[in-house]
Amino acid sequence: MKKKKLSLYVAGALLAMSGGAQAATDMTFGGYIKADVMFSDYGNGAPDSGSLSRQFYVPGTIYGTTGNGKQVVDFQARESRFNFKTVTDVEGHTLTGFIELDFMTHTDGNERVSNSYSPRIRHAFVTYDNWTVGQTWTTFQNPGALPENLDFVGAAEGTPFVRQSQLRYTNGNWQFSIENPETTVTPLGGGGRITSGSGVVPDFVGRYNFSAGNGSAYSVAAIIRQLDLEQVVGTTQYDTSELGYGVSFAGVIPVGKDDLKFTATYGEGLGRYMALNYANAGVLDSNGDIQAIKSFGGFVAYRHWWSEQWRSSLTVSAFTADNDVALTGGTVNKEAYSGYVNLLYSPSKPLTFGVEYMHALNEREDGFDGDLNRIIFSAKYAL
Repeated sequence: MKKKKLSLYVAGALLAMSGGAQAATDMTFGGYIKADVMFSDYGNGAPDSGSLSRQFYVPGTIYGTTGNGKQVVDFQARESRFNFKTVTDVEGHTLTGFIELDFMTHTDGNERVSNSYSPRIRHAFVTYDNWTVGQTWTTFQNPGALPENLDFVGAAEGTPFVRQSQLRYTNGNWQFSIENPETTVTPLGGGGRITSGSGVVPDFVGRYNFSAGNGSAYSVAAIIRQLDLEQVVGTTQYDTSELGYGVSFAGVIPVGKDDLKFTATYGEGLGRYMALNYANAGVLDSNGDIQAIKSFGGFVAYRHWWSEQWRSSLTVSAFTADNDVALTGGTVNKEAYSGYVNLLYSPSKPLTFGVEYMHALNEREDGFDGDLNRIIFSAKYAL
């Protein structure tokens, strides 16, 4: 991504930290402008205008709205983003600040007049040498392994995908972090998701990044978390906890000028860490205790360069949850699949035009399913 860069001298805190001498700070501005036109066909009728599914593919949101038309078109520039980064040398120590915003997921605008949407924070963190504090990608995820798709996430059900506040320590190939906890639970027999913010034990994540001689890059990550519910739901007081864990293996393998990207993830109680919370972390049993739900997801994406300016990616993605139907009932999400194929053209490095076809299928435990076919046309200019 092309970025505008300038050097400046800062005073105040940095001046004091540097013992009175001026500290040189490099500041960069980056991001991109992206416009999408999406032609969508929902098997059960399209969700209403402004629904999350109309912005990008989110597993669990494509079951549709009976009675609505099946075919819709959406124009948007929501994915456009901007960021600021500063890097300062403070007596031999590297101090970095980064903040990035975009306009996705909000429903505070409309398509009638202004199409205005509030910015949201994607990343906001500070690093000091090996330490990082603030909001960024969970250490359990390897964002470098995500495929080059026009859909906002791409392979949404097959990858961990979380940004959250954390404290991370990096030493060589190793990364360790404590991260924001949040538990999602299915009531006994099914029903609306219970979201518990009462846990006091952070999620613990470790990751090891390594490479091979052919330029391949891999990561192995593990997470341990406490699923916790301490609140009144309806007329019942719950006070229960359970252990959750997961492992994820991701990589990028060069194949000549092409590359193969993949991620495979398994765990019990992963919940919101996988498939944009398509399945919950646990379910309540008859004693009011949490039982962790097993899940597995993964994707494979192959990118081929036709020339210096033309390229295509083929992506397949899948997720499955091992629900105990006797506890969850039949209306919970069971499986999700999606596939993508695109053609991208960059007449110059910062400018890209593309077209992508995607197909997605979601199925619940009771056999009810929803499908989505979508063609996306995009134009993107990297700042």
